[in-house]
Amino acid sequence: MKLLQVRKGQLVYYNNELHKVYSVKPLAKKSVLMFRLKDMEQVACKAEEATFYKPKHMDSFLFLGSKYTLREDVNAEEGGYIFIVKPDPDYMDHYSLNEFEKVESVEGKNVITTRQNTVKAREFFVMVPGEEPGSTDISYFDPSKVTESQKEEDAQLEEKLREQNAIKPSIGDVYLNLDNGAIAMVVAIEHEVVTLGTGEKITFHALFKADNWNYLYSINSTSSEL
Repeated sequence: MKLLQVRKGQLVYYNNELHKVYSVKPLAKKSVLMFRLKDMEQVACKAEEATFYKPKHMDSFLFLGSKYTLREDVNAEEGGYIFIVKPDPDYMDHYSLNEFEKVESVEGKNVITTRQNTVKAREFFVMVPGEEPGSTDISYFDPSKVTESQKEEDAQLEEKLREQNAIKPSIGDVYLNLDNGAIAMVVAIEHEVVTLGTGEKITFHALFKADNWNYLYSINSTSSEL
């Protein structure tokens, strides 16, 4: 693609995998900022390295580790997801091209999302869980280039992401050291490494599995409740 053709919200292929553009920085060396749909990993590339794709009815792909199929011929359900492909928001609504929204309630064929957007039926595809019979898998630009090991990793991705979300701490979380009684707060997070108030650095997974560190509470949630 040429830089002038790249727009926020577009789906593109990069490194053979499906991504969504979330920002374009024309002056940057890698001007296209995007995240990979299957796990939300953020990446950047040059415009000429991306290949545009327009999603359509009966396309299926990995989203946060789970496979979904886009359908225009089924009704949305409360608690499910929609994928906005023809955005036409009213002045009180805030959504744009190729956004994923969770359905809070259904009004006829239209929906109200958890972000309090009212989205008309003609604006979205319903994201049906699973790979529907007859659907086209668009997860990869060229499926023949996907290795067996990558297929195995993708099959385990949902469980891996679920564990990561379960063990990921937040700044303000407070832990008790069972060995010495010390109480420490999470003061910094860089990639998958946590810095505690004691100065100790530890990975998410190691903190979650540690026998000597026990989660107490989050000072942030406590403050908000007060």
